[in-house]
Amino acid sequence: MKRRSWGLTAVGLVLTAVMLFPVYWMVNVSFTKASDMRKSPPNLFPVDGTLHGYTVVLQQQLPFLGTSLLIGLGTVALTLALAAPAAFALAKLRPRGGGVLSFLLLIAQIIPAIIMAMGFYTIYVRLGILDSIWGLILADSTLAVPFGVLIFTAFMAGIPDELLQAARIDGASTWRTFVSVVLPVSRNSIVTVSLFSFLWAWSDFLFANTLDGGGDLKPITLGIYAYIGNNNQDWNSIMATAVIASVPAAVLLVLAQRYVAAGVTAGAVKD
Repeated sequence: MKRRSWGLTAVGLVLTAVMLFPVYWMVNVSFTKASDMRKSPPNLFPVDGTLHGYTVVLQQQLPFLGTSLLIGLGTVALTLALAAPAAFALAKLRPRGGGVLSFLLLIAQIIPAIIMAMGFYTIYVRLGILDSIWGLILADSTLAVPFGVLIFTAFMAGIPDELLQAARIDGASTWRTFVSVVLPVSRNSIVTVSLFSFLWAWSDFLFANTLDGGGDLKPITLGIYAYIGNNNQDWNSIMATAVIASVPAAVLLVLAQRYVAAGVTAGAVKD
Protein backbone atom coordinates (compact mmCIF):
# COMPACT_ATOMS: atom_id res chain seq x y z
CA MET A 1 0.00 0.00 0.00
CA LYS A 2 2.86 2.35 0.85
CA ARG A 3 4.59 1.54 -2.46
CA ARG A 4 1.39 2.36 -4.34
CA SER A 5 1.16 5.68 -2.51
CA TRP A 6 4.71 6.56 -3.54
CA GLY A 7 3.90 5.57 -7.11
CA LEU A 8 0.86 7.83 -7.24
CA THR A 9 2.90 10.67 -5.75
CA ALA A 10 5.57 10.21 -8.41
CA VAL A 11 2.97 10.23 -11.19
CA GLY A 12 1.44 13.37 -9.71
CA LEU A 13 4.81 15.11 -9.58
CA VAL A 14 5.56 14.19 -13.21
CA LEU A 15 2.19 15.47 -14.42
CA THR A 16 2.61 18.66 -12.39
CA ALA A 17 6.07 19.22 -13.88
CA VAL A 18 4.70 18.74 -17.40
CA MET A 19 1.89 21.25 -16.81
CA LEU A 20 4.21 23.80 -15.20
CA PHE A 21 6.95 23.49 -17.84
CA PRO A 22 5.43 26.26 -20.05
CA VAL A 23 5.53 28.58 -17.03
CA TYR A 24 9.16 27.70 -16.38
CA TRP A 25 10.06 28.21 -20.05
CA MET A 26 8.29 31.58 -20.06
CA VAL A 27 10.43 32.73 -17.14
CA ASN A 28 13.56 31.27 -18.72
CA VAL A 29 13.06 33.07 -22.04
CA SER A 30 12.27 36.34 -20.24
CA PHE A 31 15.86 36.36 -18.95
CA THR A 32 17.49 35.07 -22.15
CA LYS A 33 19.38 37.40 -24.46
CA ALA A 34 18.09 37.80 -28.01
CA SER A 35 21.39 36.48 -29.38
CA ASP A 36 20.90 33.23 -27.44
CA MET A 37 17.31 32.60 -28.56
CA ARG A 38 18.20 30.48 -31.58
CA LYS A 39 20.80 28.29 -29.95
CA SER A 40 20.42 24.58 -30.58
CA PRO A 41 19.90 23.03 -28.15
CA PRO A 42 18.47 25.96 -26.19
CA ASN A 43 19.74 26.80 -22.74
CA LEU A 44 17.62 25.26 -20.02
CA PHE A 45 18.78 28.03 -17.70
CA PRO A 46 19.62 31.67 -18.52
CA VAL A 47 23.34 31.24 -17.90
CA ASP A 48 24.21 34.68 -19.25
CA GLY A 49 20.88 36.31 -18.43
CA THR A 50 19.60 39.82 -19.01
CA LEU A 51 16.99 42.13 -17.50
CA HIS A 52 16.48 43.99 -20.77
CA GLY A 53 12.98 42.59 -21.28
CA TYR A 54 11.81 43.64 -17.82
CA THR A 55 13.31 47.10 -18.23
CA VAL A 56 11.45 47.59 -21.51
CA VAL A 57 8.20 46.29 -20.04
CA LEU A 58 8.34 48.58 -17.01
CA GLN A 59 8.98 51.53 -19.29
CA GLN A 60 6.29 50.76 -21.88
CA GLN A 61 3.65 48.46 -20.43
CA LEU A 62 2.68 50.09 -17.12
CA PRO A 63 -0.24 52.08 -18.68
CA PHE A 64 -1.61 48.84 -20.14
CA LEU A 65 -1.26 47.11 -16.78
CA GLY A 66 -3.16 50.00 -15.18
CA THR A 67 -5.92 49.68 -17.76
CA SER A 68 -6.22 45.95 -17.11
CA LEU A 69 -6.37 46.63 -13.36
CA LEU A 70 -9.20 49.15 -13.79
CA ILE A 71 -11.12 46.77 -16.04
CA GLY A 72 -10.63 43.89 -13.62
CA LEU A 73 -11.73 45.84 -10.54
CA GLY A 74 -14.67 47.35 -12.42
CA THR A 75 -15.78 43.92 -13.58
CA VAL A 76 -15.60 42.61 -10.01
CA ALA A 77 -17.68 45.53 -8.68
CA LEU A 78 -20.35 45.25 -11.37
CA THR A 79 -20.52 41.46 -11.06
CA LEU A 80 -20.98 41.56 -7.28
CA ALA A 81 -23.56 44.37 -7.53
CA LEU A 82 -25.68 42.36 -9.97
CA ALA A 83 -25.04 38.74 -9.03
CA ALA A 84 -25.39 38.84 -5.23
CA PRO A 85 -28.89 40.43 -5.06
CA ALA A 86 -30.10 38.28 -7.96
CA ALA A 87 -28.87 35.12 -6.24
CA PHE A 88 -30.48 36.15 -2.95
CA ALA A 89 -33.80 36.58 -4.72
CA LEU A 90 -33.52 33.18 -6.42
CA ALA A 91 -32.36 31.36 -3.28
CA LYS A 92 -34.56 32.94 -0.60
CA LEU A 93 -37.33 35.06 -2.11
CA ARG A 94 -38.14 32.43 -4.75
CA PRO A 95 -39.83 34.66 -7.33
CA ARG A 96 -42.14 33.28 -9.98
CA GLY A 97 -40.12 32.12 -12.97
CA GLY A 98 -36.96 31.66 -10.93
CA GLY A 99 -36.38 28.20 -12.34
CA VAL A 100 -36.56 29.51 -15.89
CA LEU A 101 -34.09 32.27 -15.02
CA SER A 102 -31.64 29.76 -13.55
CA PHE A 103 -31.91 27.71 -16.73
CA LEU A 104 -31.23 30.79 -18.86
CA LEU A 105 -28.14 31.53 -16.78
CA LEU A 106 -26.86 28.05 -17.58
CA ILE A 107 -27.54 28.62 -21.26
CA ALA A 108 -25.65 31.93 -21.11
CA GLN A 109 -22.55 30.04 -19.98
CA ILE A 110 -22.34 28.10 -23.26
CA ILE A 111 -22.80 30.98 -25.72
CA PRO A 112 -19.50 31.39 -27.63
CA ALA A 113 -17.73 34.59 -26.65
CA ILE A 114 -17.05 35.48 -30.30
CA ILE A 115 -20.78 35.72 -30.95
CA MET A 116 -21.23 38.00 -27.97
CA ALA A 117 -18.23 40.09 -29.04
CA MET A 118 -19.67 40.77 -32.50
CA GLY A 119 -23.00 41.74 -30.96
CA PHE A 120 -21.28 44.10 -28.53
CA TYR A 121 -19.30 45.64 -31.38
CA THR A 122 -22.47 46.57 -33.27
CA ILE A 123 -24.09 48.01 -30.15
CA TYR A 124 -20.98 49.90 -29.03
CA VAL A 125 -20.51 51.54 -32.41
CA ARG A 126 -24.05 52.93 -32.23
CA LEU A 127 -23.66 54.05 -28.62
CA GLY A 128 -20.21 55.55 -29.19
CA ILE A 129 -18.53 53.61 -26.37
CA LEU A 130 -16.11 51.61 -28.50
CA ASP A 131 -12.56 51.66 -27.11
CA SER A 132 -13.66 52.52 -23.58
CA ILE A 133 -12.94 51.01 -20.19
CA TRP A 134 -16.62 50.95 -19.30
CA GLY A 135 -17.41 49.07 -22.49
CA LEU A 136 -14.91 46.34 -21.68
CA ILE A 137 -16.14 46.15 -18.08
CA LEU A 138 -19.68 45.60 -19.31
CA ALA A 139 -18.59 42.99 -21.84
CA ASP A 140 -16.48 41.04 -19.35
CA SER A 141 -19.31 41.15 -16.81
CA THR A 142 -21.58 39.25 -19.19
CA LEU A 143 -19.33 36.23 -18.61
CA ALA A 144 -18.88 36.75 -14.89
CA VAL A 145 -22.45 37.59 -13.80
CA PRO A 146 -24.11 34.25 -14.75
CA PHE A 147 -21.31 32.35 -13.03
CA GLY A 148 -21.59 34.60 -10.00
CA VAL A 149 -25.34 34.13 -9.71
CA LEU A 150 -24.98 30.35 -9.82
CA ILE A 151 -22.25 30.32 -7.14
CA PHE A 152 -24.11 32.75 -4.87
CA THR A 153 -27.39 30.87 -5.29
CA ALA A 154 -25.81 27.56 -4.31
CA PHE A 155 -24.29 29.13 -1.20
CA MET A 156 -27.25 31.26 -0.11
CA ALA A 157 -29.65 28.36 -0.48
CA GLY A 158 -27.80 26.72 2.40
CA ILE A 159 -28.26 29.66 4.78
CA PRO A 160 -30.86 28.65 7.43
CA ASP A 161 -34.22 30.34 6.95
CA GLU A 162 -34.41 30.75 10.73
CA LEU A 163 -31.54 33.23 10.54
CA LEU A 164 -33.46 35.40 8.09
CA GLN A 165 -36.68 35.10 10.07
CA ALA A 166 -34.91 36.26 13.22
CA ALA A 167 -33.71 39.37 11.38
CA ARG A 168 -37.24 40.11 10.18
CA ILE A 169 -38.61 39.69 13.70
CA ASP A 170 -36.09 42.30 14.82
CA GLY A 171 -37.60 44.68 12.26
CA ALA A 172 -35.06 44.36 9.45
CA SER A 173 -36.35 44.87 5.92
CA THR A 174 -35.56 42.44 3.12
CA TRP A 175 -32.74 44.64 1.86
CA ARG A 176 -31.32 45.16 5.37
CA THR A 177 -31.45 41.41 5.95
CA PHE A 178 -29.54 40.86 2.74
CA VAL A 179 -26.88 43.47 3.54
CA SER A 180 -26.46 42.83 7.28
CA VAL A 181 -27.07 39.09 7.51
CA VAL A 182 -26.66 37.32 4.18
CA LEU A 183 -23.60 39.09 2.78
CA PRO A 184 -21.44 38.76 5.93
CA VAL A 185 -21.93 34.98 6.01
CA SER A 186 -21.31 34.71 2.26
CA ARG A 187 -17.64 35.68 2.49
CA ASN A 188 -16.34 32.53 0.78
CA SER A 189 -18.63 32.88 -2.21
CA ILE A 190 -17.90 36.61 -2.48
CA VAL A 191 -14.16 35.91 -2.64
CA THR A 192 -14.71 33.12 -5.18
CA VAL A 193 -16.86 35.20 -7.50
CA SER A 194 -14.55 38.21 -7.16
CA LEU A 195 -11.47 36.17 -7.97
CA PHE A 196 -12.89 34.48 -11.06
CA SER A 197 -14.42 37.74 -12.30
CA PHE A 198 -11.08 39.51 -11.97
CA LEU A 199 -9.16 36.71 -13.67
CA TRP A 200 -11.60 36.59 -16.60
CA ALA A 201 -11.30 40.33 -17.11
CA TRP A 202 -7.53 40.34 -16.56
CA SER A 203 -6.89 37.59 -19.12
CA ASP A 204 -9.53 38.63 -21.67
CA PHE A 205 -8.26 38.95 -25.21
CA LEU A 206 -11.28 38.35 -27.43
CA PHE A 207 -13.47 41.19 -26.14
CA ALA A 208 -10.48 43.53 -25.87
CA ASN A 209 -9.32 42.81 -29.41
CA THR A 210 -12.84 43.15 -30.85
CA LEU A 211 -14.01 46.19 -28.91
CA ASP A 212 -10.77 48.18 -28.97
CA GLY A 213 -10.96 50.86 -31.62
CA GLY A 214 -7.23 51.46 -31.86
CA GLY A 215 -6.97 54.00 -29.03
CA ASP A 216 -4.59 54.18 -26.09
CA LEU A 217 -6.83 52.36 -23.56
CA LYS A 218 -5.45 48.91 -24.24
CA PRO A 219 -5.29 46.16 -21.62
CA ILE A 220 -2.09 44.21 -21.15
CA THR A 221 -3.34 41.36 -23.36
CA LEU A 222 -3.20 43.78 -26.31
CA GLY A 223 -0.15 45.71 -25.12
CA ILE A 224 1.98 42.60 -25.52
CA TYR A 225 1.44 42.80 -29.29
CA ALA A 226 3.66 45.87 -29.44
CA TYR A 227 6.60 43.43 -29.55
CA ILE A 228 5.20 41.24 -32.33
CA GLY A 229 5.73 42.28 -35.94
CA ASN A 230 5.77 40.70 -39.38
CA ASN A 231 9.56 40.44 -39.49
CA ASN A 232 10.53 40.70 -35.83
CA GLN A 233 9.42 39.15 -32.56
CA ASP A 234 11.01 40.44 -29.37
CA TRP A 235 10.57 37.23 -27.38
CA ASN A 236 12.54 38.54 -24.46
CA SER A 237 10.11 41.41 -23.92
CA ILE A 238 7.09 39.26 -24.79
CA MET A 239 7.89 36.72 -22.10
CA ALA A 240 8.83 39.42 -19.59
CA THR A 241 5.42 41.01 -20.15
CA ALA A 242 3.76 37.63 -19.69
CA VAL A 243 5.64 37.04 -16.42
CA ILE A 244 4.72 40.45 -14.99
CA ALA A 245 1.09 40.04 -16.11
CA SER A 246 0.94 36.63 -14.43
CA VAL A 247 2.11 37.88 -11.03
CA PRO A 248 -1.19 39.49 -9.88
CA ALA A 249 -3.19 36.42 -10.89
CA ALA A 250 -0.78 34.06 -9.14
CA VAL A 251 -0.75 36.14 -5.95
CA LEU A 252 -4.54 36.33 -5.85
CA LEU A 253 -4.88 32.58 -6.38
CA VAL A 254 -2.48 31.82 -3.54
CA LEU A 255 -4.11 34.27 -1.11
CA ALA A 256 -7.69 33.24 -1.94
CA GLN A 257 -7.14 29.49 -2.31
CA ARG A 258 -8.83 28.56 0.96
CA TYR A 259 -11.88 30.74 0.32
CA VAL A 260 -12.22 29.56 -3.28
CA ALA A 261 -12.21 25.90 -2.26
CA ALA A 262 -15.00 26.56 0.23
CA GLY A 263 -16.95 28.81 -2.14
CA VAL A 264 -16.91 26.46 -5.14
CA THR A 265 -18.06 23.48 -3.08
CA ALA A 266 -20.82 25.44 -1.32
CA GLY A 267 -24.14 23.68 -1.62
CA ALA A 268 -22.58 20.44 -2.83
CA VAL A 269 -23.03 18.70 0.54
CA LYS A 270 -26.29 18.75 2.43
CA ASP A 271 -26.68 17.95 6.10
